[in-house]
This record gives sequence, C-alpha cells and structure tokens, in this order.
Amino acid sequence: MNITIYHNPDCGTSRNTLALIRNTGVEPEIIEYLKHPPSLATLTTLISDAGITVRDAIRQKGTPYVELGLDATHLTDVQLLDAMLVHPILINRPFVVTPNGTRLCRPSELVLDILPLPQKAAFTKEDGEAVINAEGQRVK
Repeated sequence: MNITIYHNPDCGTSRNTLALIRNTGVEPEIIEYLKHPPSLATLTTLISDAGITVRDAIRQKGTPYVELGLDATHLTDVQLLDAMLVHPILINRPFVVTPNGTRLCRPSELVLDILPLPQKAAFTKEDGEAVINAEGQRVK
C-alpha cells in the first residue's frame, strides 16, 4: 500500500493525519519536508493533484509570508512556488498521496476521503475531538 505524507512532526494537524493513516494498519512513507523539501516538479504536482491553487498551498501562520511580501496579489504562481522552495516552512501541510488521490489534509480528517483501507479503531485528535468511533466509523 503506497501512501506518502509530507509531514511536519511539530504540527498537530500533521500528527493527527499521520495517526489516522496508521489507524488503517498502514505505515506510510513519511517525508519530513522541512528536512527534505520537494522539488519544484513534485510540489507543482502535489498542488495540482490536490485540486488547489498555489496560494491555497502556502502557509501564512508562523512563517515569513508577510515579511517576504507574499501577500502581494501581483505575484505569479512561479514566484510563490520559488519562495516555497527557498523557505519550505511556507508549504502548507500535510499533503498526503494515496492510490485514491492527493489532498492537503487541513483539517486532518480530510485524509479519510482518500484512504484505501477503513479505520480499525476509535480515534480522537490531540485536541480531544472524536473523529472515529469504536466501530471504525467517522463521527459526524
């Protein structure tokens, strides 16, 4: 089962997403993108396959987004992507790639839409929000 997560272990959303993947019994390929940033081609593919815009893929909170002037509306996608490659902290996370698709999993439970296997047990996010019940079903 090929599942890849572009992960930041310091991010609660990323940790919750990873835990939901593992709750299916699968150990994904974990790419700590701050240590091993994606190439331009990979980043472009992740964004395109997730069906989002380059601006949607940029993280603003806790990053040099404003300091770098990336909030300027005239910047092109190429300029934004270049900034993300130079400063990988600008890449929003976590991106997850499975045989069923690619998603930027914010919130973390978006990963459930692309996981090929069902949840095996109850799951509660780090903040205490129940996501999966004891029968492995999504809590609405």
